[in-house]
Amino acid sequence: MKISKHVEMVVLNIEGFLLNPTLLWDDEKAILVDTGMPGQLEPIKSAMNKAGVPFEKLQAVILTHQDIDHIGSLPEILQARDERIEVYAHELDKPYIEGTKHMMKADPNKISKEVWDSLPQPMQALYMNPPKAKVDHTLEDGQVLSYFGGIEVIFTPGHTPGHISLYVKESKTLIVGDAMVISNGALHGPVPRNTPDMETAFQSLEKFLPFDIENVICYHGGFLNGNIHEQIRKLVQNN
Repeated sequence: MKISKHVEMVVLNIEGFLLNPTLLWDDEKAILVDTGMPGQLEPIKSAMNKAGVPFEKLQAVILTHQDIDHIGSLPEILQARDERIEVYAHELDKPYIEGTKHMMKADPNKISKEVWDSLPQPMQALYMNPPKAKVDHTLEDGQVLSYFGGIEVIFTPGHTPGHISLYVKESKTLIVGDAMVISNGALHGPVPRNTPDMETAFQSLEKFLPFDIENVICYHGGFLNGNIHEQIRKLVQNN
């Protein structure tokens, strides 16, 4: 789904479970924000081709955070390119992405037996051996990447310690990862059952208010434009 010039929302449909990575590009290069669950390399390639962006243009992946549904296909993406793809993430989530620490929400030692027993066997196997990849560059709050007229990093912890959002200046597009979700055509805060620190997560939403936002891409829920500031302000005030 084209959001604006050089901004495409990718829709990955995994047995009815929709995920929305973001593709950013120009005539020379492309960046993918988040990578879906494991096994999504071919759907990602297909989405890029439909957008008119060859997979060979992909030069970087930015991860909003450590969760499996965001980093899942990263190892496959890195292996599929002969040339190096740079990986960006926040320092606090880096050890979980690289596998020196077990992903917070996929650690079998921290999941109740009842929940563990309810998981299908393939998911248990995935939790036991989650995907991992090297992070080449760590990001910090306020940092501006020089790609595509500037991509500003917004540190938005709560959903994970190192969760980040991104503001694409050229198109006034906010990419929020899991800091917010869209449901029934409206913005909502992060999903409580998947957010260990809801207080911090809602405090993080205040950091969006100074930005001139026309478009929002939520990893869960998709795309929304219009009335963005008012909706975010209400979320902040009501929590």
